[in-house]
Amino acid sequence: MGQKRVSENLEIEFKTLLSIEEFSRTVDYFQLKEKQFFTQTNYYFDSADFQLKEKHIGLRVRTLSNNAEITLKIPEEVGLLEINDTISIDEAQHIVASATLPNSGNVYNRLTTLGINKNDLRLIGSLTTKRAEIKLPQGLLALDESWYNEQHDFELELEVDDPYNGKADFLSLLNTLNIKESPSPNKIQRMMMSSKEKD
Repeated sequence: MGQKRVSENLEIEFKTLLSIEEFSRTVDYFQLKEKQFFTQTNYYFDSADFQLKEKHIGLRVRTLSNNAEITLKIPEEVGLLEINDTISIDEAQHIVASATLPNSGNVYNRLTTLGINKNDLRLIGSLTTKRAEIKLPQGLLALDESWYNEQHDFELELEVDDPYNGKADFLSLLNTLNIKESPSPNKIQRMMMSSKEKD
């Protein structure tokens, strides 16, 4: 992770929430060490009237230890189209502190095409994830532990190239790990639902 990403790519992934026991077992199964986990924080943006949410679009600024990115996720017939801009940590901190997105870049251009005024967007919440990634023959496996709004959960994701074989590979992997599939809303939805519960 942390490599420079192409500005657009199609993301096809399958995910399931894990119990703490399933998470620990998966860590043991893949013999993951603490140093293989890295921490990232996602800052989510939308308008006061949730124009992006209505279109099932996600917009986040993600910070890692030494770089950051702005990502717009737009639903496609299969998977999500990801539009990315790589930015510095300083730029990301400025965006979050000012709750103001840049006036240029791939994400800005796509928002404009979608008829979304970036000045209407505001910071709606954040979520911190400790993640380990493992390249498997089936695809890229991510194991996540996340914190948001006093919530704490665990998740397994498998990112694949082929949605049809990928689903079968995902279910086979869960079977191998003795994990019962527990489909869940994505991270932005979980963060927003927990935020409502707090109000």
